[in-house]
Amino acid sequence: MKTHVGVISDTHGLLRPEAVVALKGSNVIIHAGDVGRPEVLDGLGQIAPTYAVRGNIDTEAWAMKLPATEAVKVGPLVLWVLHNSAELDLDPVAAKFAAVICGHSHKPSIETLDRVLYLNPGSAGPRRFRLPVTVARLSIVGTIIHPEIVELDVYAQRWGRQMTARGGGSPLEQRRGPPTSPRPPVASAGAGSSWLNPIARLP
Repeated sequence: MKTHVGVISDTHGLLRPEAVVALKGSNVIIHAGDVGRPEVLDGLGQIAPTYAVRGNIDTEAWAMKLPATEAVKVGPLVLWVLHNSAELDLDPVAAKFAAVICGHSHKPSIETLDRVLYLNPGSAGPRRFRLPVTVARLSIVGTIIHPEIVELDVYAQRWGRQMTARGGGSPLEQRRGPPTSPRPPVASAGAGSSWLNPIARLP
């Protein structure tokens, strides 16, 4: 049986409709901190049971109820969630964690070290500099995890609105086209594009 885990982080109070589309079909959703507003978790909770940790901007009274770290059990696997990977104060291998999930940097990444998956879904909130707007998805079958980063297609809609407002845009804008992300996508996905990187784990 396949379990789908949606992973999101650094929403900073913004739950984009594109993120909702990308996370639909998840059996579980993980938010890796910097939630921003409780309504974000309410929206995610309408999709699937949601686990969230507290980020450095989550300082209001409602956010104090969120843990700083969380162990999320998915079948036989345990996923360790925290906001800032620099604050990881245990050995994931010794703890027998299948994955460490974090946010904070706004930079999406998938890495494997000593058979532990290290995943940062990037930021799904307001865009910072020229970093992409992303979430992540995990497909888990037994002890095998297939992670992917999903880049949300927020630029095309915004560019379309800008072009309409400007009457088609200047010749320079028409030549340039919409902004590009730092890393081009490699495969099609429902809410945008995805970067695939299968991770195999033995029982």
